[in-house]
Amino acid sequence: MASTRRLHLFDLDGTLIRGSAAAVEISRQLGLGAEIASLERDFLNRGLTPDEFAVRARELWAELTAQQVEAAFEGAPWLLGIREVWADIRKQGDYCAVISLSPDFFVSRLLDWGAHAAHGSRWPALPFTEPIDRTGILSPAAKVKIANRLCAEFGVGLDDCVAYGDSMSDAEIFAVVPRSVAVNADHHLAGLSTHTYSGSDLREVYELVGPRQ
Repeated sequence: MASTRRLHLFDLDGTLIRGSAAAVEISRQLGLGAEIASLERDFLNRGLTPDEFAVRARELWAELTAQQVEAAFEGAPWLLGIREVWADIRKQGDYCAVISLSPDFFVSRLLDWGAHAAHGSRWPALPFTEPIDRTGILSPAAKVKIANRLCAEFGVGLDDCVAYGDSMSDAEIFAVVPRSVAVNADHHLAGLSTHTYSGSDLREVYELVGPRQ
């Protein structure tokens, strides 16, 4: 009997990007490192919701260009081996997807690296002329809903998923899948993951999960 295919679900900020986030890398391109750091602190420590964060980030990024987004993406401190891991996942007949609260115009670029799907918060097109539609901004709970949709699309169940994350925004999805890896994670995932990794190479993370049964 053939083994069941798996769906690998990757967070972006702090997971695929080590020690940083899409918002931080974008803000650096605009010379707004201090401003985004303050906004990140409000999000982490003062209960700022994802949609409120997006509205305030949109104000900071009023002059953002597609060229600056490209530079932010290319210059981010990505884990090593992402393309290689995703290529192997495809070779095994499995699936890989990215689900992130970060803007879709950043997250979607990972499709070119081999992800089967890449879901981010829905932002207006660049250059910005429209405000943030708060209903399009993802939450931690939305990650689980998207995971369920992807399972239906790929013909797998949540029991066939592996989640990779680093922070409180990943806790809900860690709770509904049987295998998970806390990657360079903070205390919010303590005791929630089946594996823990600290380092800079996604190939080493992938080895912790091992082959499907």
